[in-house]
Amino acid sequence: MSGTKKEISPGGKAALSVVGVVQAAFAFLAFWDLAHRDAGGVRGPKALWIPAILVNWIGPASYFLFGIRR
Repeated sequence: MSGTKKEISPGGKAALSVVGVVQAAFAFLAFWDLAHRDAGGVRGPKALWIPAILVNWIGPASYFLFGIRR
């Protein structure tokens, strides 16, 4: 392996930071909703949604799309 090192530009770092903050906010909103919603308003056991929400992007999106009874 060569010892080359690729660096991220300042703009790339800023974009990654924004994506990280949005991802964390999305997960926080899913956890907040799960904590404040009645068990009858959630499909499946609430405890099983906790590890699912931890899966980046897919978990919170799945919770909002499929986990909430409408």
